[in-house]
Amino acid sequence: MDVVIGDDGVARCEWGASTPDYFTYHDTEWGVGVADEHRLFEKLCLEGFQSGLSWITILRKRENFRAAFAGFDPERVAAFGDTDVRRLLGDAGIVRHEGKIRSAINNARRVLDLYEHGGSLAEFFWAFADLSDTPPTEWVAVTEASTQISKNLKKLGFTFVGPTTMYAHMQAMGLVNDHAPGCDARDPAQASRLAVAASVGITP
Repeated sequence: MDVVIGDDGVARCEWGASTPDYFTYHDTEWGVGVADEHRLFEKLCLEGFQSGLSWITILRKRENFRAAFAGFDPERVAAFGDTDVRRLLGDAGIVRHEGKIRSAINNARRVLDLYEHGGSLAEFFWAFADLSDTPPTEWVAVTEASTQISKNLKKLGFTFVGPTTMYAHMQAMGLVNDHAPGCDARDPAQASRLAVAASVGITP
């Protein structure tokens, strides 16, 4: 788990230093605790769109996705119909995959089901958070927690939520801290994770 010191003097996880397009995302977003419903839903959708692709491809198109999917407001996306599917399939700024587009719409509707029963994405995901500050020793793609999240979401009717996809979601939204030892973003991410966990009633 190498750390690379860039020309700007910032120590980053090796992947975060691999292209300037990653710098801000790695330094200020990845691994930072998130409880905002729109951002959790957005990442859930974007991880689904990433399936079979690289994250950098999705990151470079993220603003286009946000415009195309109404800022990833679950209520607005849940109201999308076949006309919207056709519109999205014609949008060269996003990934034009009908199955993934329909999955995002389906998942928005499942989020509303969750709300109807008094739940939230924040409560759902943060119940699986690992708040320890033990640095990772190797990269993994799947964990017991991501496997359980996947199973639980599928039971609720969500799609494109496999264990690997869900672990990427956990890493990005701060449910785990997978910044490498020595990475400058690691300690700020840990502080944010603890603060967000406390805000949704989760304690170490």
